[in-house]
Amino acid sequence: MHTTVGIIGGGPAGLLLARLLHRAGIDCVVLESRDRAYVEQRQRAGILEQATVDALREAGAARRLDAEGLVHDGIELRWDGRAHRIDFPTLADGRRVWVYAQTEVVKDLIALQLADGAPLYFGARVTAVEGADTDRPTVHYTHEGRDAELTCDYVVGCDGFHGVTRTAVPADVRRTHERVYPYSWLGILADVPPSCDELIYAHSPRGFALHSMRSPEVSRLYLQVPNGTDPADWPETRIWDELDARFAVEGDWKLRRGPITSRSVLPMRSSVTEPMRYGRVLLAGDAAHIVPPTGAKGLNLAAADVVVLARALVRQQRTGSADLLDAYSDTCLRRVWRAEHFSYFMTTTLHTDPEQSGFDTRLQISQLDRIATSPNAAAELAQNYAGLPLP
Repeated sequence: MHTTVGIIGGGPAGLLLARLLHRAGIDCVVLESRDRAYVEQRQRAGILEQATVDALREAGAARRLDAEGLVHDGIELRWDGRAHRIDFPTLADGRRVWVYAQTEVVKDLIALQLADGAPLYFGARVTAVEGADTDRPTVHYTHEGRDAELTCDYVVGCDGFHGVTRTAVPADVRRTHERVYPYSWLGILADVPPSCDELIYAHSPRGFALHSMRSPEVSRLYLQVPNGTDPADWPETRIWDELDARFAVEGDWKLRRGPITSRSVLPMRSSVTEPMRYGRVLLAGDAAHIVPPTGAKGLNLAAADVVVLARALVRQQRTGSADLLDAYSDTCLRRVWRAEHFSYFMTTTLHTDPEQSGFDTRLQISQLDRIATSPNAAAELAQNYAGLPLP
């Protein structure tokens, strides 16, 4: 089997790329190693930047998003019993964010792909990518118990950090920069209406906490916990009591409690693989970069990658010019490193490092005070959180 673009990975990056290419008349095939049920149930991000929403609309995949997504015009920071709201439209040139779970984005894209899109194969496990530096790379995979090959003009790896596509870039060319943080997040879903209209990011001597939501009826909350934490060590009462303590603020605000339906521990790390292109193989999303979730950048960076890539492939197909493809890695990496820095800033400002001193804590408080009193500092946070415009 041959196709113009072979896409490895059927998460949001691969599916959005396939949709954009299909609408532009470029044939592609998507190979996803997991089954459909698993892909549609993976709990991941829930904050969409303006540029991501625009891309989903361009792909014809925003009907439910526009009907059910929760538009947010800001976030609230809490520290030292105080609260300060960051207003996005005022500080970020009118941009805002949407709360719409990655699971729902994936469901929408899968439904469209299966209805009228390019081929999408579930349970197709890619074992190798060969010929990256030739004009016809080959993807080897197994599907329904049989070995198969897919030859392509281009291969796009959307298969994550541990996928096989990264290894198609030779080790002497590939550079990976990483940072592992000394804490994790205990994340929960609870059947209780959110206690706030917008997200709350809380700095506390007890550790970081985040209040988010998945819908008007379902809350999503996180607690900073030590690496290696077992979720079973956190019964419901302990979780709610700890959240109460970390969100404590002057006034009559009250945290709503309800039955917890799921809990999991998420390690925190940053990673960037360079370059994002080698020959006819291109990396996108988690295959190229990972950010800690504090800045809400993971899904949005992946969407930005494939929007840039789709434009480059369309240009090459229609005009024969490879200028945008040749610039793909550098174009994306500029945005990636900006998002990495912002995510690092949010993470290190709001979390309590187990080894940090009183001096370190006072620096964090000083930074939060500056955001609350300096329009320039607040604008810097708002513009990065709401998302920078695509190039």
